[in-house]
This record gives sequence, C-alpha cells and structure tokens, in this order.
Amino acid sequence: MTKAIKSRIVQVGNSQGIRIPKTMLEQSGILQNVEIEVRDNQIVITAASKVRVGWSDAFAQMVIDGEELAPLTVTDNWDETEWVW
Repeated sequence: MTKAIKSRIVQVGNSQGIRIPKTMLEQSGILQNVEIEVRDNQIVITAASKVRVGWSDAFAQMVIDGEELAPLTVTDNWDETEWVW
C-alpha cells in the first residue's frame, strides 16, 4: 500500500479536482474511466465497471428459462405520414 500523501483541491473550469500521482494510478490499475462515490464521509474512486458486464450470461439464462425479449412493435404511422423521402 502506498503511503498517504497530502494534496490540494484545485479549480478545474467550473469544477474542482485533485492531482493523483502517476505511481498511485499505476498501483491502482485505474487507466481511464472511474466511478466516484461518497462512503462514510470519504470520497472513493474506483475503476468504472465495464458496460454490459454480465449481459451475455443473462441472455444465456433467458434462453434456458424460455424467456424472450418483448418484440419491437411500432404503434404509429410516423414513417408513412411524417418522413420525407
């Protein structure tokens, strides 16, 4: 674990931010997107979870369970009346 450092909150446009030392980022494994939350009066920064994680398994389970997605149905005639070809 890295030793704690002191840093200063700085103005970044209309927001505020902190500089995170490169070595700390390297040790954390955080490369790009992050999730930020407040827990017990602490700001916690974690690597953002990947989009659609677990979707493949969920769809496979739906097939096993015999479930289907709701069919896409259009209930208006916008294409015929409003669209200009």
